[in-house]
Amino acid sequence: MSGNRPRENSKVTEAILDCINDGVFTVDHEWIVTSFNQAAEKITGIGSQEAIGRPCCEVFRANICENECALRRTLETGTSVVNQHVYIMTALGKRIPISVSTAALRDEKGGLMGGVETFRDLTLVEELRKQLRNHYVFADMLSRNHRMHQIFSILPQIAESESTVLLGGESGTGKELVARAIHSLSRRKDGPFVAVNCGALPDTLLESELFGYMAGAFTDAKKDKPGRFAIAEGGTIFLDEIGDISAALQVRLLRVLQEKEFEPLGSTGPVKANVRVITASNKNIEDLVKEGIFRDDLYYRLNVVQIVLPPLRDRKEDVPLLAELFIDRLNRIQGKDVSGISEEALSDLMHHSWPGNVRELQNVIEHAFILCRSGLIRTEHLPDGIAAPGAKRKSHAARTLAESEARFIEEALVRNSHKRLATARELGIDKTTLWRKIRKLGIKCSAKDPE
Repeated sequence: MSGNRPRENSKVTEAILDCINDGVFTVDHEWIVTSFNQAAEKITGIGSQEAIGRPCCEVFRANICENECALRRTLETGTSVVNQHVYIMTALGKRIPISVSTAALRDEKGGLMGGVETFRDLTLVEELRKQLRNHYVFADMLSRNHRMHQIFSILPQIAESESTVLLGGESGTGKELVARAIHSLSRRKDGPFVAVNCGALPDTLLESELFGYMAGAFTDAKKDKPGRFAIAEGGTIFLDEIGDISAALQVRLLRVLQEKEFEPLGSTGPVKANVRVITASNKNIEDLVKEGIFRDDLYYRLNVVQIVLPPLRDRKEDVPLLAELFIDRLNRIQGKDVSGISEEALSDLMHHSWPGNVRELQNVIEHAFILCRSGLIRTEHLPDGIAAPGAKRKSHAARTLAESEARFIEEALVRNSHKRLATARELGIDKTTLWRKIRKLGIKCSAKDPE
């Protein structure tokens, strides 16, 4: 009877593994698959008889197999991998997201026998994430911040009007994206959208760039050249860094807004301008008016509708969403398989103050893509000044993420008049789960806390 025990134990183990919903396979010292459960067959589309006896990289075709094999790292370092997000290619050639966990297999004496890897199909989770992310998308902008959602809510009404719009906020907060959204929602959407950075050109060049010139207006003007206002006819012109234009140019721009016409350099008469004007500045134009640098009559013409975009440090809850968006875009552009960001790297991103705002975050992710071939973006892929030392990261990670989650829930409670049921529905979680988070995070609720 005792001679049959190894075979019986093997059958019991096989039966147990086949009852597990996660895919499981084991390998020996030479990376040959020694077992492959039913869930692994279902997820990969490869039968166990076909898988067993083959190198695992031929069976489990993951985007990390070649350079960053999780199981190899575990067997070389002795450290298990838990829930690493990767992609595999199924037998039918379909690319699906999974999470993998690894561990070493040892005999009774502690000797290394091989390794085991479990994996879970995240296809449904990814679909739900996409649906959730779409809930926070407006035009080409992405945010779950309540201040940004307030801006999203009024943009359609602003777009319907023909009023001038002044966009405020620090550099890199996405002012041009808002301008493009207003244009795309307006009756002028089929017309041109022309963007001009007024701070990038000296005043003399900017004047001819905006209004154009006629042949003979100056020595090198051999033929007529239309300006940006003429090019934007029937559409929208976006004047960025409007606070940097000179007093003389302010007078000419004021005439365009008042009379709806402009004069190209060297022209003998005005040209009608059927153009909507949207301006932006990272400076406080009202302060420039008080200092006598900016004309007050022009300011009042520009400031019919004002929108101020919050800096990224005040909407930290958007960092994971935006990082994922940039990763998706770069994967498509560069043909890579970067699957996401490690918890440690995300903690560093959440802790950073982002003086360059969304533009800086985009540059950081692009920098990481240069160093990260596939798999997860890790701390070593981040540029200097973003990645925190290990001890500092550990002390700040939980606090930073918890603060972000608490602020996110508090804002949702305020939007729903502290009604927990309505708040839970908006957040897509159960009411009891919301209550546990409120208690855990120490969130103060309304005294009445109405239902």
